[in-house]
Amino acid sequence: MASQSQAIQQLLQAEKRAAEKVADARKRKARRLKQATGRQVQGMQGSQQRNREHVLAQLLGMVCDIRPQVHPNYRLAA
Repeated sequence: MASQSQAIQQLLQAEKRAAEKVADARKRKARRLKQATGRQVQGMQGSQQRNREHVLAQLLGMVCDIRPQVHPNYRLAA
């Protein structure tokens, strides 16, 4: 009877250790995912800033490039 009780205790301890290992693994995975997501967000923000500057420079170039032209439908009054 004592050996059964001891075996049950060993199984319970092994189950507890396994549960702790699983919990630690989940914490590590969550931490790695959070770090990777943070790096990805930083990369996207940097890319957005570079693209924004490019688009603004292009837009300002188009706005400031004024070429006065006579409209093709314009007729000189005689």
